Amino acid sequence: MTDILTTATETAAGAADEGGRIVLGPNQYGKAEVRVVKVTRDTDRHEIEDLNVTSQLRGDFAGAHLAGDNSHVVATDTQKNTIFAFARDGVGSPEAFLLRLAEHFIGSFDWVTGGRWLAESYAWERILAHGQEHDHAFVRSGQEVRTAAVVADGEARHVIAGLKDLVVLKTTQSGFVGYPKDRYTTLQETTDRILATSVATRWRYRPGAEPDYNGTYASVKAILLEAFSERYSAALQTTLFEMGQAVLERHPEIAEIRFSMPNKHHFVVDLSPFGLDNPNEVFYASDRSYGLIEATVTREGLEPAPEAWESVGAFC
Repeated sequence: MTDILTTATETAAGAADEGGRIVLGPNQYGKAEVRVVKVTRDTDRHEIEDLNVTSQLRGDFAGAHLAGDNSHVVATDTQKNTIFAFARDGVGSPEAFLLRLAEHFIGSFDWVTGGRWLAESYAWERILAHGQEHDHAFVRSGQEVRTAAVVADGEARHVIAGLKDLVVLKTTQSGFVGYPKDRYTTLQETTDRILATSVATRWRYRPGAEPDYNGTYASVKAILLEAFSERYSAALQTTLFEMGQAVLERHPEIAEIRFSMPNKHHFVVDLSPFGLDNPNEVFYASDRSYGLIEATVTREGLEPAPEAWESVGAFC
């Protein structure tokens, strides 16, 4: 196998065109979207945790790519089974669960030097039966999908929490004026409009922070909703920054927060053909096309961590 690997490596490295030698670049692999549901049933009142987990490893996998040598390939099926086995001991928080997986794979295989582990968490609440919470019957709930990511590189661990699909709307205290206009501009200025968006956000914890992940998540969500609702919005950009600013001011353990927020447009319907007025009460909700606002709210002088973000997307 060594001779085959050497030959294949030399062939790949020696193959050239006008752009130079062809070599293997950065790579990772693993098992995506493992659906794991953990039921804790040590009493008659059961608890449920519902996750969608992705595990991807980085390290010395050149042999698999260049020579078909699988001696360093931890099977993706093994990664899936590990996720199920670790769930046996409980999940806790998605961030803590992903950190456990990262430590296991990096600590168990010398050639695994890092990776990324992602999770979505789905909320359930107890069904009310005759006015009482049922012990073991649930209904899907939640206004959003909780997200988590752990990116590991050698000894470094980056923990990124977040949420997506948090749809919010306010019926007034929003406007949009003062923008440049040219021959193609048809949008009319307004100081009273509906502002609606679907919030996707991720926040990175400071290295070495040991937060209460579940408690911080609940707090951040509440802060985001408060900040969205409290002030007049001159633009979705303004509101986005105020939301991020509020989170960072109240959570020093968070280094930075990123947003991707579409402007879910609501257009006033012209009812004059029907002899009716429309004092901002009837709207057409347009799902396409839409403005897309993305930005990072960070701390001045903060050491950037591009390696943490390149695996989870520039924004959200």
